[in-house]
Amino acid sequence: MATNEVDSTLLKLESACSDLRTLLQSSAQMGKALEEMENKFDYIDESLSTAAKRVAPLQSLAMAAKALETRINRAVSPALDLLHSFKLSESFQHKLIELSDKLSIEKNPRKRLKKLLKYVQCVDQLTEAINLIGRDSEPVIQKLQEVVEFLSRTKATDRYQMERLKEALSTLRALYASEVDAMKFDGLLDEALLNLQDEFEIMLQQMKHQNIGEQQADEEADQQVPVVSDLGTEMQVQILKRIAETLAANDCLDICIDIFVKARYRRAAKALMRLNPDYLRTYTPEEIDGMEWESLETAISLWIQHFELALTTVFVSEKKLCKQVLGGLPEVLIWLECFVKIADKIMAVFFRFGEGVARSNREPQKLFKLLEMFDSLEKLKLEFTEIFEGESGADICNRFRELEKLLVHASSKVFWEFGLQIEGTSDGFAPPQDGSVPKLVRYAVNYLKYLTTETYSAPMAKVLRTEQIWNAGILSKPETDESLLKDAISNIMEALQRHIESKSSSYKDKILPHIFVMNTYWYIYMRSRNTELGNLLGEQYMKQKYKSVAEESAYMYQWQSWGPLVRLFEKEESEEGDTKVTAAFVRGKLEAFLKCFDEITQRHAGGYSIPDADLRAQLRGATVELVVPVYSEFLNTHSALLRGKSYVSPESLQGLVGQVFNGTDRSGNGRLKRRDFKDKLPGRNSVSVEGELKNLRRSRSKSIDL
Repeated sequence: MATNEVDSTLLKLESACSDLRTLLQSSAQMGKALEEMENKFDYIDESLSTAAKRVAPLQSLAMAAKALETRINRAVSPALDLLHSFKLSESFQHKLIELSDKLSIEKNPRKRLKKLLKYVQCVDQLTEAINLIGRDSEPVIQKLQEVVEFLSRTKATDRYQMERLKEALSTLRALYASEVDAMKFDGLLDEALLNLQDEFEIMLQQMKHQNIGEQQADEEADQQVPVVSDLGTEMQVQILKRIAETLAANDCLDICIDIFVKARYRRAAKALMRLNPDYLRTYTPEEIDGMEWESLETAISLWIQHFELALTTVFVSEKKLCKQVLGGLPEVLIWLECFVKIADKIMAVFFRFGEGVARSNREPQKLFKLLEMFDSLEKLKLEFTEIFEGESGADICNRFRELEKLLVHASSKVFWEFGLQIEGTSDGFAPPQDGSVPKLVRYAVNYLKYLTTETYSAPMAKVLRTEQIWNAGILSKPETDESLLKDAISNIMEALQRHIESKSSSYKDKILPHIFVMNTYWYIYMRSRNTELGNLLGEQYMKQKYKSVAEESAYMYQWQSWGPLVRLFEKEESEEGDTKVTAAFVRGKLEAFLKCFDEITQRHAGGYSIPDADLRAQLRGATVELVVPVYSEFLNTHSALLRGKSYVSPESLQGLVGQVFNGTDRSGNGRLKRRDFKDKLPGRNSVSVEGELKNLRRSRSKSIDL
């Protein structure tokens, strides 16, 4: 059994050895095949090396050709574009000449504007073409120079062609150095720009402010707000804008601005000259002081109207045109500077007149015109700052504020000095010899009445408030406008009272002071009540300060003037038992009464005056009630003793008393002459004082009914 296993194992080993011999034979064959393949690869490698050596020169030539082509193309393409720009420039120049000829012969305004627009467009195209030439010439020359140097270095062309290339490059460089600048500054483009400057100026001069003089007349009639109109049509504005942009693009911005400012200044000035502002030639304080008041008053009124018209109409239109024409320029705010230059000289003329008025003598009547000027500036302040906006308008706005300050200072000084002038006239001027109302009182009352009207009270209060802030500081708590004005007016009224008291004490006649005070205070009360002045001071204030004083003076006048006449009949009669003596005594009393009455009438006719008709009528009635009943009672009591005697009847006496208060005056020849006391100022009021005076009568005398 062991032998069988060994045999089996040997068989397996024998079979394995046979396989190994077969594998060895196969390996020997593969090695031979690999050796043959190696021999073939060596042959192929040797062939490739030989081919590479033969192809290498051709490859270098191809690479050199490619590099040359690249350099030539990089230089030729821009050069061709440059030549195209030269051709375009030449065509645009021919087109400009053609358009210029057509423009010169065109008469129709609208068609001419269209041709002018085409002319501007052609100038822009020519400018662009020349700019392209100027921009591209140097890079093109540089690239051509590089090509020439490359060809020269690589010897890629023959000597003849190289000479031609160098000559062409030299010619191009010389052309660039001389002709391009000439095209910009000395050629047809320069001539076209000069033509555009002329057209620019002509068009600006043609844009007029329409109907400025007529518009002012319409405003005075209708009181309408001025209408701001466009200065030119849409096409005109468009062409002006294009011309400005074209000039700016060709380094003519300064010339463009200079033309615009001068042309529009002249046009704006001519528009305002149609208003005939000759008064603006007089502007120094000394010259203004030398003007007649009526002329100065008219001049100030015109100044207010023209200042507003210039600002809200002329300058608004000019600013709009500036923005439309110059607003598209690269310098963003250049249009604002141009507008300020246009307005500056004109505004300076208005400012210097206003400053001259504010610095002139501070006469009382100037206050109202100063307030009108101040009020007009206050109303225009917001619009003024909007029109002259930004840093460009800062100087004009500062001068506007300085003028306002001058007007505030001048107005307050005139007002306060008016009160001082009233008190200052207490000495050196005698009061009216007939006890009438002094002219100063009439002037002052009507002055204050006028000042407290709606037109002047608000600006006057604002002036006082501004002055108070200046004096006390901005952090102070100012009073209300009404309170400020009331206190200021009260100060003037108190000064007027002191003036009246001073004048009344200078009379030598004991009755005239009462007539004077009665007339004056009654005048103040009557002229002030139911007016803005009376409403401001208050009815209680007016009654206490003026009405009560006038009533007191009326009572004293009647008691001292007519009281002695009445008291003649109050004396006791002597020797009542003797009829003849009593009759003589009665006749003596009657004669004394008539003599005293005649003296009183003569004093009234020659020396006493009661200008107010209502006051005279009420005094006449009160005096008749005082004198006639006493006289009538005396006649009735002694009628038996006076029987057969001629005497003045009570009815005649009443008529004679009435004549005393009819405003009559006894002239030197003995005739009665009617005096007509008329108030030259408006605002007369009529009230009944009889009831008030009756109350006073009951408290003082049963025999006086005033």
